[in-house]
Amino acid sequence: MDRTESLPTAPAAAPPGTEPAPVAAPPETRSGPDPRWARPALVGLLVVTALLYLWGLGASGWANAFYSAAVQAGSQNWTAFLYGSSDAANSITVDKTPASLWLMALSVRIFGLSGWSILVPQALLGVASVGVLYATVRRWYDPAAGLLAGAVLALTPVATLMFRFNNPDALLVFLLVAAAYATVRAVETGSTRWIALTGVLVGFGFLTKMLQAFLVIPVFAGVYLLAAPTGLGRRIRRLLLAGLAVVVSAGWWVAIVELVPVSARPYIGGSQNNSILELTLGYNGLGRITGDEVGSVGGGGRPGGGPFSGQAGLLRMFDTEVGGQISWLLPAALILLVAGLWLAGRAPRTDRTRAGLLLWGGWLLVTGLIFSFMSGIFHAYYTVALAPAVGALVGIGTTLLWRARSAPVRWRRFAATLVLAGTLAVTAWWSWHLLGRTPDWHPWLRPTVLALGLTTAALLAVSAFLTHRTVPPSPSAPVIKEFVSGSGVQGDANSLVNSEAGATAGRRAGFAGRVVRWVVPVVSVAGIAVALAGPAAYAMQTAVTPHSGSIPSAGPAGAGGFGGPGGPGGRMPGGRANGQFPGGPGGGQFPGFPGGPNGTGQNGGANAGGFPGFPGGGSAPGAPGGTRQDGGTRQDGGTGQDGGTGQDGGTGQDGTAPGGIPGQDGFPGQDGGTWQEGRGQRGGSMGGLLDAREPSAEMTALLAADADDYTWVAATVGSNNASGYQLATGRPVMPIGGFNGSDPSPTLAQFQRYVADGRIHYFLGGGGFRANGGSNASAEIAAWVAANFTATTVDGVTVYDLSSGKQG
Repeated sequence: MDRTESLPTAPAAAPPGTEPAPVAAPPETRSGPDPRWARPALVGLLVVTALLYLWGLGASGWANAFYSAAVQAGSQNWTAFLYGSSDAANSITVDKTPASLWLMALSVRIFGLSGWSILVPQALLGVASVGVLYATVRRWYDPAAGLLAGAVLALTPVATLMFRFNNPDALLVFLLVAAAYATVRAVETGSTRWIALTGVLVGFGFLTKMLQAFLVIPVFAGVYLLAAPTGLGRRIRRLLLAGLAVVVSAGWWVAIVELVPVSARPYIGGSQNNSILELTLGYNGLGRITGDEVGSVGGGGRPGGGPFSGQAGLLRMFDTEVGGQISWLLPAALILLVAGLWLAGRAPRTDRTRAGLLLWGGWLLVTGLIFSFMSGIFHAYYTVALAPAVGALVGIGTTLLWRARSAPVRWRRFAATLVLAGTLAVTAWWSWHLLGRTPDWHPWLRPTVLALGLTTAALLAVSAFLTHRTVPPSPSAPVIKEFVSGSGVQGDANSLVNSEAGATAGRRAGFAGRVVRWVVPVVSVAGIAVALAGPAAYAMQTAVTPHSGSIPSAGPAGAGGFGGPGGPGGRMPGGRANGQFPGGPGGGQFPGFPGGPNGTGQNGGANAGGFPGFPGGGSAPGAPGGTRQDGGTRQDGGTGQDGGTGQDGGTGQDGTAPGGIPGQDGFPGQDGGTWQEGRGQRGGSMGGLLDAREPSAEMTALLAADADDYTWVAATVGSNNASGYQLATGRPVMPIGGFNGSDPSPTLAQFQRYVADGRIHYFLGGGGFRANGGSNASAEIAAWVAANFTATTVDGVTVYDLSSGKQG
């Protein structure tokens, strides 16, 4: 049946004094039904993603024990669930808002406590993020763009890491991708409902990881303000409504915390004044930008970032700490963003091609630049927030350039193909460069990726020249029309094209066309495979490697990030692979870092620029002697100053290798933190700061004895130190001082009252670390315990039985 289409007409003028009616939405950028292969391809992508994220998931155990302990607490106590408490007795919260803990705690309530039940929600969020990203990109472009975007997200190494880990980033990424989808729907019609949903999703992003969720707000609002097909007044009013949705969806929990009396809720971890607003604006807010984070370990206003941060600057996303986590396709995404905007040209205000590029490009640039220049705590795994934008830009830009190869203007076809070829060549070269950072890991992969990438790029470039030089002229081509009508030549364009010269050109074009038609698609698919080979290899290595600790990193040994309990190759900035703790400026060791059993130092020299001492300047827990990188040995024996005795450890003085940190009020010692080859895991360990201890059966039995008679079976400095004992016993363990041991929770007076009331059974030595101010309460408590109670040693840990201090 024939179908007639009417030409668009201008909208009727609005009556005087009224706002113009909404402009009709432009047609979808993508038209027609999806091809038959689209749905099976999507199902295949989601199945492969699920396998990648779920396979062997339980091998990581508790993963980040800091959050696992809070999940355990939330599964046992609803108050702990609401506030995100570290322990079921609600002494202190984690130093984040608790939304990510809620999903994991519900899973534990359903399936019971295990590493698997904690991590499965994270993996499912990853699969859902890939699916929502596909739907978002496909809506304005086509299924091929959505599939490529989803594949890039799924195979980004840091995404594989974080969707198999229990940090808040998994939920944050899902919520932001869902918010991008809601923004796309809102832009299509100027919908109030969809833009309000965007605000709700971003608000819950705040409840997941605080102000990081707000980095996309200017981008989403700007795209809606630019491209929504309705009047300016309506757009502004609807954006204000979306802002209100952000405030309500994020603010209800903040209001509860601020309005409930402090005596009726746990202390807010990470703050110095028991305030969620202080935590939001300080430690987890502007402090991350400026480095002024009171009570933190990293950052601390150091030029260029803190010891966990890498070097701040424009190229941080590409450096040795971060590059292998996220930057595989980052150059391609930036090139394709520019190319896509060039193809969009001077499109109408509501053009969706340009709007989509601005949405994803703005997300990438705003978030990426803030990550690059922030001077406070920054970890490489934060860059998972960039992965959806990188994937979307690669998918959108590739398909736009592919379409442009069929453009009626010849030079645009030529330029589009050359840009595709150039992007592939740059991607192959950058993958070759990144793989060179792990030269001993599958060394064949590096030259293979480079050779195949450059070959496919060259074939694409040749196809551009073939089609540019041999396509026969069309009778309707402007140049032919001009030649026939303007030069006085008799005849018409058809006779010229059908001449002997035209026939020869047609034969050449026919052969070239067949070559291009059959070869170029194969070459293009091969090019995509080559571009994804490097990140896919790193992603698979990440999936088969267990990870634990607070600072995990993706990829093989030496790939960057910050390594784990001596895991394969994790390292700090400026350090070496294979789990070695790095030297400071001039190759020296950080002063008095606690020694680890069989741990390795590096160079052993003095270093004036390392970590300051424990809270109150206390000596660090000692440790048995291990070997240094230069062949020297750590010293055994020695005592902390004015405090407890370290177990087989020495005092640290001004950067010397023996385990300990200079100061006065020494902590009761313990077996020190490990920095060694252990369990094949990657994460972080620093004497209880970045990883949890795994208590022996003897220690677990000791803590479990008479547990029902106490609110906390034990107390110890630092949340990670406490989490290992808590997860092993299933009983609350008080984390004195929160994550870093630098929060004033509890104060010495409060702790003495808890002991007098018989609420704490044992005090366990070790744990905690402080580098940038904060409270001395944990050091005061440790010194008071050491002075008033008798120490025993269990499992290499100094234990104080506090039940003798009970009154009444």
